[in-house]
Amino acid sequence: MMWNDGMGWSGWLLMSLTAIAFWALVVVAVVALFRDSGRDSRQRPREDHDAQLILDQRFARGEIDAAEYHARQGVLRSAH
Repeated sequence: MMWNDGMGWSGWLLMSLTAIAFWALVVVAVVALFRDSGRDSRQRPREDHDAQLILDQRFARGEIDAAEYHARQGVLRSAH
C-alpha cells in the first residue's frame, strides 16, 4: 500500500498561506469599503473657501454693503 501519495507538508503549508492571504484580502476590502462609505460623497470646499463663500452669500443677501464686502475680502486675502 502507498501511504504517501498526498501533497506532503509543503503543499499543506502553501495551501494554508494562500488561505490566510485570501482572508486578509477580504478583510482589507471590507474595511476599505466601509471607510469610503463613511465619507461625505460631496467634497467639502476647503476652509479658506468657506469664509469667502459665506462673505459672498452675506453680500448677495444684502446683509453687508459693498464697502464692507471689499474690506472683509481684503482681510481674507491677506490672511491666506
